[in-house]
Amino acid sequence: MKYFLIAGEASGDLHASYLIKAIGRRDPRAEFAFAGGDKMAEAAGKSPVIHYRDMAFMGVWDVLTHLGTIRRNFRRVRQAIDRMRPDAVILTDYPGFNLRMAKWAKRRGYKVFYYISPKMWAWKEGRVELIRRYVDRMLVILPFEVNFYRRHGIEAVYVGNPVAEETVLYRPPERQTFLARHGWDEKTLVALLPGSRRQEIRHMLPLMMSLPDKFPAYRFVVAGAPSLERAIYERYGLREDTPLVFDETYDLLAHAHMAVVTSGTATLETALFGVPQVVGYRTHPLQYHIGKHLVKIKYFSLVNLILDRPAVPELLQHDFNTESVAEHLNALDHGDAREEMLAHYRELAAMLKEKTASEEAARVILNDLGKSS
Repeated sequence: MKYFLIAGEASGDLHASYLIKAIGRRDPRAEFAFAGGDKMAEAAGKSPVIHYRDMAFMGVWDVLTHLGTIRRNFRRVRQAIDRMRPDAVILTDYPGFNLRMAKWAKRRGYKVFYYISPKMWAWKEGRVELIRRYVDRMLVILPFEVNFYRRHGIEAVYVGNPVAEETVLYRPPERQTFLARHGWDEKTLVALLPGSRRQEIRHMLPLMMSLPDKFPAYRFVVAGAPSLERAIYERYGLREDTPLVFDETYDLLAHAHMAVVTSGTATLETALFGVPQVVGYRTHPLQYHIGKHLVKIKYFSLVNLILDRPAVPELLQHDFNTESVAEHLNALDHGDAREEMLAHYRELAAMLKEKTASEEAARVILNDLGKSS
């Protein structure tokens, strides 16, 4: 069978790459095409129609200033799908683009699957009607999403969490090997994860670069997004004495003592590696002003949302400042706060590791397509 997949940022690229491999194991004659990134390219053995680095626009201002590019991308993907005539169009998160694509693809007669739900439970809940009308099967990765969709009369399928799957499969290098690779001494490592999008780096990195002065005995290391160049980090304040590593986020987390993390998938990854963290988010003031009136959730980090409790500290906009972050890091360095957070992490891991997400998603997709697996 033929499968066309779309992922619009780094985490979606990674999750979709595992799904490609899982489908391939169940359907050895599968043909793939996709808009995505390097991980999907490696899994599929071919290049993307469009790389996600040319699609990753976030927030009102960023979208408005790139409308022409977004329209061109949409047209190129539509043309690629029509050339392929796939048995399934599989969308991964990235709702601004993918919900439009679902509407178009369904009207063209394609079978539409959505793997990793948009965060409709957080804001723009009315978009759920688009799922009802244009998506044949919603495959969710957060346990509470099943009940959210059920309230709207949609039977979504919980397939497990791909981040849990990926962290289980990962095998870290020895600490000495990792340190020697970069010529580092035995200083305690603190991971800085400023996000995967250019606008996140712009808003988050400058504050993060103020932290090493507060903890001179520790080595702070920035985890770079594979879609971004070093020059972007330098533009937004990367210090000469703060290392930047690419494609080594899991290696870094495996050996980090603490972390400061931009809200997103990385908060879940950090938790599953057992690294105490401070979660933050800053954005353009206009985007923040709009968002605070639209977002209706109690927590904004995935860890707290899944556990439904304040397991990790969350610092939003102006609360994400040097003094506040440093205060939380000091508390997490050792002692009761650290142990309490690690206990929350163990509960989280037990919840999320019950299923292998990509295998379960592949099974559901192929069953829905009428192919025994």
